[in-house]
Amino acid sequence: MGRKLAWMIASFLLLAATRTVFPQSQYYEAERLIADLANNRQPPKDTEFRIARVKFTSHGPGRGMRGDRRIPGWAHDYPDAEEHILQIASEATGINLNRDSYVIVNLDSDDLYKYPFAYFSEVGEMTMNDKEVEHLREFFNRGGFAIADDLDEGSFWWFANEMKRAFPDRSFVQLDLAHPIFHTYYDIPTLDVTPPYEQTGPTRFMGYFDERGRLCMLVHANNDLGDYWEWIDQPQYPLPPSTEALRFGINYLVYSLTH
Repeated sequence: MGRKLAWMIASFLLLAATRTVFPQSQYYEAERLIADLANNRQPPKDTEFRIARVKFTSHGPGRGMRGDRRIPGWAHDYPDAEEHILQIASEATGINLNRDSYVIVNLDSDDLYKYPFAYFSEVGEMTMNDKEVEHLREFFNRGGFAIADDLDEGSFWWFANEMKRAFPDRSFVQLDLAHPIFHTYYDIPTLDVTPPYEQTGPTRFMGYFDERGRLCMLVHANNDLGDYWEWIDQPQYPLPPSTEALRFGINYLVYSLTH
């Protein structure tokens, strides 16, 4: 499967390189985000899997910039991260999805329960209101699975304390390579991964479990795999860590469907 993924990525990059090239607007992601929010963008109804990008209350302005427009933290890497991981996952696994199988969902909305896979970005800026706490708790109690990405050390501990509001008796546990999520589709060889940019501590995969021992959330502490997904079609980062980030992402998608 490793060679198959490498071949698909090579084909993906070749297709990207042969497209007619226009100057990339610095405002592209900001414009897509504004349009999708205004139009209440919905994913295709004929696919069996959809990623929910979760919009939550934040105390920070976000770190991403496009020109002079600041992207809120919850929308960092949107929508390229979703579109790229979904397209490659579709070709690698045969799951009925496509690059448009994603949606923005408010954390305090009942629509969150429609989507078993939730993606959170920059949760170190999260400051949930009471309704958001209630919905996050119910999402996990109903069997939902979530990824939290793009956290440095301080951001992780802020988020860990924020999660105590939903489940006061639970804490994050550092995962090792023995956990099934790292072998659901691809056999991940190591968790000693290289983050896309300098971090404030060692990269860790932190798990959040329910009372039955089910992994309901995985947090990338001191890492930002979504950045690799976003820039896979550009020479932003080296190909080997970008490919490995895709393997992690595909494993997460398959795991959420089978657990």
